[in-house]
Amino acid sequence: MLKLKKPDTALIVSKTKDFMKKVGKRNLVIILSVLVIGGAVWLNIALFSEGAKQTGGQAGDSDAVQGGAGFVEGVDTDADGDAVNEIDSFFASAQVERQRSRDEAIEVLQLVVENPEALDESKSVAMSEITKIANAIDDEGKIENLVTAKGFEKCIAVISDAKCNVIVKTASALLPNQVAQIQEIVYEQAGILPSNVKIIEKVA
Repeated sequence: MLKLKKPDTALIVSKTKDFMKKVGKRNLVIILSVLVIGGAVWLNIALFSEGAKQTGGQAGDSDAVQGGAGFVEGVDTDADGDAVNEIDSFFASAQVERQRSRDEAIEVLQLVVENPEALDESKSVAMSEITKIANAIDDEGKIENLVTAKGFEKCIAVISDAKCNVIVKTASALLPNQVAQIQEIVYEQAGILPSNVKIIEKVA
């Protein structure tokens, strides 16, 4: 029977203390803050995209794979035609929320970069996160412009962790060729494979 070696807790504690002395509590807090903020940004975006999927359909809707991508149909119509207004409101508020979360994250990360007491490592991590957010914003804008150029009235793209959720306003269920077009646009602009692209319909 294989016996697992008991970890030397005293050694671990000693190394941790040495690391704390070398880095300094303030710089360690900065590094951890940068990592937490960066993770929170992408988690916020991912949850927002998931929320879009939940808003679009009835309870019990599930993702169906079509062309390698998650594909969700959302139908929000009623006899008075209020669904269109609700959908337009959704896209407007979603854009504002996405921009707000990005702005807040960049502001905090920029404070780390400009902090003279921060370690070079923490500044490097902060700069990397800022660059990642900036690239995502640029790619999302290009995807949205190209998707709307294909005839869709509204589109929001959300890139997170090498994955992309594309939410589109459409008059009816997307056809296979439309799904393929969106996947191709995402791949060409952001290099994200179709298997990592989730297309979410908001049907008006």
